[in-house]
Amino acid sequence: MSQSIVTQIVEQVHDLPDPLQQQVLTFILNLRQQSPKPEPNAWDILEALTGTIEAPTDWSSEHDHYLYGTLKSPATEP
Repeated sequence: MSQSIVTQIVEQVHDLPDPLQQQVLTFILNLRQQSPKPEPNAWDILEALTGTIEAPTDWSSEHDHYLYGTLKSPATEP
């Protein structure tokens, strides 16, 4: 939306009496609720899951061990 449109809307609403400003606000909120929300894509879902999955601290370096049961590399064993 162009900034000039927003500015025009604000100027027009600013001059209205309070009860009409409230009606405009209610109208805008209703429009926002009715507008369809975009479907999340895979990146949105992954971003929402970031930091929510618990795993061992060496998960990234030893993923083969945890996924396939291979021996841990000697450099990462305690």
